[in-house]
Amino acid sequence: MKTALVLNGPNLNLLGTREPAVYGSATLADVEQLCLRACAAHGLALDFRQSNHEGELIDWLHQAGRAEAAGSLAGVVLNAGAYTHTSVALHDAIKGAGVTLIELHISNVHAREAFRHHSYISPAAKAVMAGFGVAGYGLAIAGLAQIDSAR
Repeated sequence: MKTALVLNGPNLNLLGTREPAVYGSATLADVEQLCLRACAAHGLALDFRQSNHEGELIDWLHQAGRAEAAGSLAGVVLNAGAYTHTSVALHDAIKGAGVTLIELHISNVHAREAFRHHSYISPAAKAVMAGFGVAGYGLAIAGLAQIDSAR
């Protein structure tokens, strides 16, 4: 059984309490349960992680590239948080690792502050999911499963 890796970046550990009008009331633990159900529905195992540290996310992307090349990983769903708008290093890690990646945003970043309109992740991503709230995680996993089954 292949695995879907779901990576969450900075401040996502605060889901449920941080700006609930923007991000909703679901906690990161709730999101993990949603992802478990979505993975089970698509015959995937789940590896769910969160870090506030850019370097750790980069290390995980490198590992993901090796796992995908070995055939054990379907791909990655990445909610990079604010690093989306600042991190050339994450862009380079995605491209360098050669990992299949779906960029995810809980909110519609294009309807928010202008600085959130640019993504360094998008050019390296296979697809982008934004504005569906935490339900976007399940949709992104479904998309990842579809991409993987088409290979």
